Amino acid sequence: MIAAYASKLDADDPLAGLTVGERPEPDVPAGWTTVTVRAAALNHHDLWSLRGVGLDEKRLPMILGCDAAGVDEDGNEVVVHAVVSNPDWRDDETLDPKRSLLSERYQGTFAERVTVPRRNLVPKPPGLTFEEAACLPTAWLTAYRMLFTQAAVRPGDTVLVQGAGGGVATALVSLGAAAGTRVWVTSRDPARASKVLELGADRLFPSGERLPERVDVVLETVGAATWKHSLRSLRPGGTLVTSGATSGYSADTELNRVFFLQLRILGSTMGTRDELRRLMAFCERSGVRPVVHGVLPLDEAREGFAAMERGDVFGKVVFTP
Repeated sequence: MIAAYASKLDADDPLAGLTVGERPEPDVPAGWTTVTVRAAALNHHDLWSLRGVGLDEKRLPMILGCDAAGVDEDGNEVVVHAVVSNPDWRDDETLDPKRSLLSERYQGTFAERVTVPRRNLVPKPPGLTFEEAACLPTAWLTAYRMLFTQAAVRPGDTVLVQGAGGGVATALVSLGAAAGTRVWVTSRDPARASKVLELGADRLFPSGERLPERVDVVLETVGAATWKHSLRSLRPGGTLVTSGATSGYSADTELNRVFFLQLRILGSTMGTRDELRRLMAFCERSGVRPVVHGVLPLDEAREGFAAMERGDVFGKVVFTP
């Protein structure tokens, strides 16, 4: 079968290790099943994998891709939940210390077929296309958990999203606006920032600019470059949720501000199967849909990876086998 896979790892030139070609049909362990992939979405995780982050050279060749929507062995339309937890784990899958994502220990979704644990299949709502549904299990699920589980936002809250344009950021804006929150966004890129208004953002600010008032919630994926601004933008008792640190993991924290203003700082990673079900139901009923930057046949996957590496993507790139 045709697949896009990591054949080697290169921190400086990740695309040097991307190969599109034939791979063997996947093995099906006990308790697992095969999904015929109709659409699979690209994430920054896939680029980081090619750099060797979260992917060990001993596991190569590794088919990339976390997200997929397709058809199971019984003909049902399904979405794949990307978090693979220990079979004996009975709590929130994202808290399982032995968890992994597809394409880390197990072959990923950028292929004609993928094998996954049966428990990882979630029915695809009929109101979502395969391309739309494939965008949800990583970036959009991360955004859903940040907003509704960790931050517990309510209609009328003011939410600040640091950085416009990435998959998680666009999902945060779309979901937050649909939920009745006032969404403010910061950005260094005027072109990307203007597109965010179309998704429902209320106001845009240059990165680092002082806000006209403090906000209830700050949603962080940028890290070191925006961390101080994020803390200073929160009202007393406000909440900061972080799910990434693309600009660096180490940042100074004014602890006196945290304890004196009783700020809450919460980490967030991916989401559960139940959250994925609720996210898809929310999208189907509200009419909110992922922004799809473009759809490419799988054999042109290199073009999508290159666009993401250049930063030329707004929304999601989707591959169709």
